[in-house]
Amino acid sequence: MDGGVYRPRMVDSQLAGLLAEFPAVMITGARGAGKTTTAAQQVAEIAGLEVPGVASAYRADPDAALRRASRPLLIDEWQKVPEVLAAVKRAVNRDSTPGQFVLTGSVRAELFRETWAGTGRVVRMTMHPVVERELAERVSVGRPSFIDRLTRGGLDDLSGGAEPPAIDGYVARALRGGFPEVAYRHPTERARGIWLESYLDDLVTRDAALVDSAKDPAKLRRYVHVLALHNAGLPSDASLYRSAEVNAKTAAGYDQLLKNLYVLDVVPAWASNRLSRLVKQGKRYLVDSGLAAIAADLPASAILDDADLLGRYFDALAVAQLRAEIALSQTHPVLHHLRLEAGRHEVDLVVEVGAGRVVAFEFKAGSAPGSDDARHLFWLRKELRDGFLAGAVMHSGPGLYQLGERVYAIPLCALWA
Repeated sequence: MDGGVYRPRMVDSQLAGLLAEFPAVMITGARGAGKTTTAAQQVAEIAGLEVPGVASAYRADPDAALRRASRPLLIDEWQKVPEVLAAVKRAVNRDSTPGQFVLTGSVRAELFRETWAGTGRVVRMTMHPVVERELAERVSVGRPSFIDRLTRGGLDDLSGGAEPPAIDGYVARALRGGFPEVAYRHPTERARGIWLESYLDDLVTRDAALVDSAKDPAKLRRYVHVLALHNAGLPSDASLYRSAEVNAKTAAGYDQLLKNLYVLDVVPAWASNRLSRLVKQGKRYLVDSGLAAIAADLPASAILDDADLLGRYFDALAVAQLRAEIALSQTHPVLHHLRLEAGRHEVDLVVEVGAGRVVAFEFKAGSAPGSDDARHLFWLRKELRDGFLAGAVMHSGPGLYQLGERVYAIPLCALWA
């Protein structure tokens, strides 16, 4: 909400479509991403389980509480009373009419295995923080996703935007991030920092304790700090663990905890029987680049003055936009990255759209990319032949042009133009 007015999100039509076909939908995503506000637009009643009295009623007899509620019912913060999930399952077993329940929460349901039995009865929808297309109020129902438009029409259905931002404008967007409380309200830099710092504190203390109370908040915060410094990078696991002063087992536990809280996205390495000697290590992203910058204690000046940091935070901003786009695609894309051993070839993002076919992206924080910037895309096109649908060098300049067959230079702002 912004001043009491709902700002449309790209998942609105997806949620409406799921409710039209399934009895229950669970919206997953990081705390503060806007799940509750979005779900509230499509329900008749809200059961907020963060309210002690409401939680008590659902804890005492969840089945009776569900029977009393109007439909569609939003069950917000379900993790406060995890046994409500089994009650939802029993309700939809008795009556499978579509559009009865929406559940929102910021913890993976599998953590509550003794009460989670929603498989096949509760479908899931992931919701990410706000993206630039939503902030620009360019959420068009029925418009194909960016990836679908790129693969079907190349540059024909794309726009570079009338006024692409300068590189410091892109960095400002990355530092702001996409949490609605920050993105929609346009606070001062100081107020934004205070809000994100508070979010980080809650993450490593309260949120983490809900998943694993044994985790040490100070050690977890140090690990998040190191992840943020390497956001969108591919450091060796050994160097990451050494910097964070943890062993491999502890780091794996922290990674899983942060994934369970939806704040860490590990993009897996792409595997193909048509390519050999591929690195298998995942590429770690904190899902909000503003939170990453706060965790790493990186001001805009530090990023602008460091080519490596600038490239990685430009990458993180770009991937954040594409995560929201893939939910709209008809091809159900899956994100990967690609790197050969010794770094001979590396592609920032490989989007698999089914049957071994891919769309590949390079992210360059430069204003006029040329053929050399696309050399890894040309290599991948040669290796995959017809499996390579399109490639793009996403850059910070204004130019929208072709670099080669099925390979284009596209301003990053075309994602929201």
